[in-house]
Amino acid sequence: MNHFSSNKLQLGVFGANVSNGCAATLAPGHFELNWPNSRHVVQLADQAGFEIMVPVARWKGFGGATNFNGTNFETLTWASGLGSLTEHTTIFSTSHVPTLHPIVAAKQCTTADHISSGRFGLNIVCGWFEEEFRMFGSPVMEHETRYAYAAEWVEIVKKLWTVEEEFDFEGRFFKIEKGFHQPKPLRKPHPPIMNAGASPTGARFAAQYADVAFQGLHKETRDENKQEIAALRRLGREEFNREFEVWSSCSVVCRPTEKEAQEYAHYYVYEKGDWVATENLIRELGIQHSYMPPAALEKLKAKFLAGWGGTPLVGTPEQIVDKLLEISKMDINGVVLSWVNYQDELQDWIQTVLPLMEQAGLRHPYKPMTAPAAR
Repeated sequence: MNHFSSNKLQLGVFGANVSNGCAATLAPGHFELNWPNSRHVVQLADQAGFEIMVPVARWKGFGGATNFNGTNFETLTWASGLGSLTEHTTIFSTSHVPTLHPIVAAKQCTTADHISSGRFGLNIVCGWFEEEFRMFGSPVMEHETRYAYAAEWVEIVKKLWTVEEEFDFEGRFFKIEKGFHQPKPLRKPHPPIMNAGASPTGARFAAQYADVAFQGLHKETRDENKQEIAALRRLGREEFNREFEVWSSCSVVCRPTEKEAQEYAHYYVYEKGDWVATENLIRELGIQHSYMPPAALEKLKAKFLAGWGGTPLVGTPEQIVDKLLEISKMDINGVVLSWVNYQDELQDWIQTVLPLMEQAGLRHPYKPMTAPAAR
C-alpha cells in the first residue's frame, strides 16, 4: 500500500519554491518565483489529486545567466504556508541536516504537520554545495561523515516525534539530555521521511531511514533500472527489515504532436539553456569529466539542465502515458514532475495527461473538495 494514495503511479510537483523551478533555461515563460506563482502551482496540483509537493533546498544559486535556483523560499516555512492552503497533498520540506539542530527541526516539522492536518513530510539532504556551506561558516563534511551525522540527526528527530517520556542521547555528534517534545505529530507513526542518497552509502541510509527513497533512472534500459530499484528494495528488506516507496523525477514537455514536443525540448535546452549554471552544478555535485565518456557526460548535463537530472518525458499525451507505464513497470511508486512553464503546462497535464493515466489504470479519478483559488 502506498503512503499517500492507492494510485498505482502517484504524482508530485518538484521545485515550485525556487527560481526557474528545475529547468536552467532562459526560454520565455520559465518559472518566476514569487508567492502567488508558487501557491497557484501547488493549489492546482492539490485540486487535481497530486499526492506530494517536493521543494528544492537552496541557499545560493549556481551562477550563469539565470543564477539557477538563486532566488528561493525556505522550505519549512513554505511547507507550513501551503499546508494551510491545501486539502489533499502532502507538502514536504527539504532540510539540510547540518544547518538545523534536530530538536528545532522536530518542533518545526510537528508544527507544519499540525497546520496541514497531518499532510507534512520531511526530505532529508546531507548537503554538498560548498559555496552554501561557506555562507554558514562550516565546511562540507566528508562523504561518509555526512551520513553518520544524518543518521544521528534522524534518530533524534524520530525519538522526539514518537517517544512520550524524556530521553537521553549521546552520540558522535549530538548529546541530548532529557529530550522532550510535545505535541506529537498528527501523522502516525510520524511524518514520512524522504531521502535521495545515490552513492552506496546514500542508498544504505535511504534503505534504513526513508519511507520514500528517490532513485534516478539513469541506466540505459528498463531492465537495468528495474534491477537497481530491486537491489535497493532488497537492501531494505534484508538489512533493515523495512519496506518503503521508491519515487523518481521527470521533466515534462507535452505537446499535441511529437514534432512540436521535440522541437520545444531542443529549444529550451540547446538554444536557451544556461550551460554555465549547469557546468557549475555538475562540478559541485562532483561528477568529474575524467571518468565519464564525453557523450554520456553531455547527455547527463542536458538532463540536469532540462529538469535537475529527471527522466525526460517528451511527446504527446499518449506517448507520455506510455512512458509512465514503462516507469511504473520498473516498480516505481511515484514520480515528481517539473516543466519550464509550471502554471500553464501543469494545467495542460491535468486536462490532457491525467485522463489518459486513468484510462491506462495508473490512477483513479479524483474529485476535489473545492475549486482552486484564483491566481
